Amino acid sequence: MTDDDRLAALEARVAALESAAPSPSPEAVDDSGLVSYEGAVRLHGEVSWRIGYSPAAVVDLPAAPTAEVLAALGHPVRLALVRRLLTGPASAAELQDAAELSSTGQVYHHLRALTAARVVEQDGRAFRVPATGVVPVLTMLLAAGDIAGLLR
Repeated sequence: MTDDDRLAALEARVAALESAAPSPSPEAVDDSGLVSYEGAVRLHGEVSWRIGYSPAAVVDLPAAPTAEVLAALGHPVRLALVRRLLTGPASAAELQDAAELSSTGQVYHHLRALTAARVVEQDGRAFRVPATGVVPVLTMLLAAGDIAGLLR
């Protein structure tokens, strides 16, 4: 087996691990019903995700980390950065162009909030939406569009 073959096999195993859907947790089923979302997308790799929780468990999720994610996505520049990163990894300079910002310092300011909320991660000099976050982020964008009346 050549080094290229070994590298290809390793990349395939990593991709399979990153796209694995989480197992249902004990909170997934109770008398209050079930809220779920799922997706299988091919934006910059294949990602499949399915999760379901009881409404009561969703309401009881800790407020601070949930609010941190919503706040990170609640700024127009951060939303532009995340939309760009959903199409594939990008450097700070590429993100500066995508968000039409005047400096990479502004990009890093917004990336700090997105990385702290675990919406975005850094991989060397590039940033990306983690594979396990692609479908959840798309779902949040879809739900926000629905609430805003954009889907009707």
